[in-house]
Amino acid sequence: MGHLIPAAGKGLEPGREATRTSGVAPRLHERAFDILAAQIVSGALRPGERLLESRVAERFGISRAPARQALARLEQLGLVRRAEGHGFVVELPIGPVPDFTEQAPAANIQLAPESTWERIYKEVEHEVVTRSAFGSFRVVENHLAAAYGVSRTVAREALSRLHQRGVVRKDARQHWYAPALTPAYVAELFEMRAILEPAALRLAAPRLPPATLAALRGNLADAMAAPEAVDGARLSALEEELHISLLGHCGNATLMDALSTYQTLLVALTFLYDAAARAPGVEPFLVEHMDVAERLAAGHAEAAVEALKSHLDGSFARAMERLERVRQAPAPGPLPYLSPL
Repeated sequence: MGHLIPAAGKGLEPGREATRTSGVAPRLHERAFDILAAQIVSGALRPGERLLESRVAERFGISRAPARQALARLEQLGLVRRAEGHGFVVELPIGPVPDFTEQAPAANIQLAPESTWERIYKEVEHEVVTRSAFGSFRVVENHLAAAYGVSRTVAREALSRLHQRGVVRKDARQHWYAPALTPAYVAELFEMRAILEPAALRLAAPRLPPATLAALRGNLADAMAAPEAVDGARLSALEEELHISLLGHCGNATLMDALSTYQTLLVALTFLYDAAARAPGVEPFLVEHMDVAERLAAGHAEAAVEALKSHLDGSFARAMERLERVRQAPAPGPLPYLSPL
């Protein structure tokens, strides 16, 4: 499939080429994005047409979390604009666009039936991580299956994926549990990221396509220009654009697999950004990401590595502050498959 040529002033959609060249199957929000983008480019979705998060979720048979992520990426590319809480398809600029028509299937397509674990994964991930700010929980596999009306095999697969992301672990008795985001655990996560991410960036720097850097810088500039319009989902996408998509160009799948285990906090960002009141103005990490991107664009790889290290140092302190603010808010309600430890 060809890459989407974005609207004027926008870069390529972040992380698409990294996902495809790594051999990792695209996630639900990425597949929904591909289809919607193709239908906008092909004209199947016309300018002014409204895209509701709930309708997108219903149409593709997915939860609202991946639907929200797909719409956020469409907005980043300038294919959708937000107004009055809804997304609207925009008029495409005059000029050539690649052939996305083969990716624009019928409107009633559903993504979920291919793999049932994907249908429940994002919601389970969100529910587990949001409660990790308040304590540790045992995750009961058969209760999870019952809560979502799926088999234990499906529940086990979803938990295995969460385990790969570092969201859940297994104790000495092979029981699933979600570790609390305590100061000590958060410090461990950042210590490992401080070791692995600079190594990944050194390897990625000479392999980065110019369009990837242009997209990263453009998306950051857009967010910094209108910080009041940037919600938690978009901030999370911007975090992933550097720490996952860009670093994914390192060419070392084993390194990226190891790194993904320690990026639990990236999974939590959407909730943490929305749950904890933010100070007005530009989020500090946007400026720091831009510093890394500018140094890379100038060909100063080692300077970019040092900027990334500085960014991780600052991010640790901010993560601790944000977690503390979240813990001062009412805790989320109980779930049948989570037992406090």
